[in-house]
Amino acid sequence: MTKNTEGDGKAGRSLGENRTFNVLFLCTGNSARSIMAECALNRWGAGRFRAFSAGSHPTGRVHPVALELLRAMHYPTDSLRSKSWNEFARPESPRLDFVFTVCDKAAGEACPIWPGQPITAHWGAEDPAAFVGPNDQRMKVFTKIYFELETRIKIFASLRFDDLDELSLQQRLDEIGHLGRETERAG
Repeated sequence: MTKNTEGDGKAGRSLGENRTFNVLFLCTGNSARSIMAECALNRWGAGRFRAFSAGSHPTGRVHPVALELLRAMHYPTDSLRSKSWNEFARPESPRLDFVFTVCDKAAGEACPIWPGQPITAHWGAEDPAAFVGPNDQRMKVFTKIYFELETRIKIFASLRFDDLDELSLQQRLDEIGHLGRETERAG
């Protein structure tokens, strides 16, 4: 994700604990990883975070295996949909505090200018939708990616923003994005 720093306005931003933060998860297709991350943060960050997801080139549907997994984990899925990131770049869109890319392809794309100049980080994860194989193996891949994202989200949701300046917060977000990737490369 190419960061826009023009007139960034971040200096006066309050990262205090007593407000709800808007978080956007981005992926290219917005069919699996970003959808799962949206659900996980809305669960684990309830009351403190409001999560959304979108894609640069949305597929137009949520992947059926992602839906099956989320339903099995007791997530509400009726309102989930694959949508364009342009929905979040409009003046009337929610003011975003954080934008996380969860796929390497979206991380390299030039993003729209987000209202509020959010803090950004890359939390890349393998694309479970790209896996080809038997259904039971597909579910294992989706489950593995879900838990990788959920681990990052739980750490993020536990951060005490009052104890972090924006530079320290950015460093922590970048560190969180590397969790699980070291073992993936080593294995």
